[in-house]
Amino acid sequence: MIVRLAVAGLVASATSFAPLQCAHDPDPTLRREDTAGDALWALAQKFEGEHDTASARETLQYLVDTYPTNRHVGDAKEELAKLGGGAPSGDAGGT
Repeated sequence: MIVRLAVAGLVASATSFAPLQCAHDPDPTLRREDTAGDALWALAQKFEGEHDTASARETLQYLVDTYPTNRHVGDAKEELAKLGGGAPSGDAGGT
């Protein structure tokens, strides 16, 4: 019984020193994790750096189609225009 009270007292005292969390909106520029769209953007950039234009174009189009609200969609659309992409899925015509 005394041991249980001692343990309970230690737990109570340890939690009283724990910092309180302030409620606030997180800053989107300080994200700790990438989203799937962010990963696709990075992958497309990697493909472009390796001069794999077809893979970059396909990845960017998938990003635009699948994650239209991602922060990189505007840049992805610009890159698609530069790469001659942006054609609807299934369009085999290319340059």
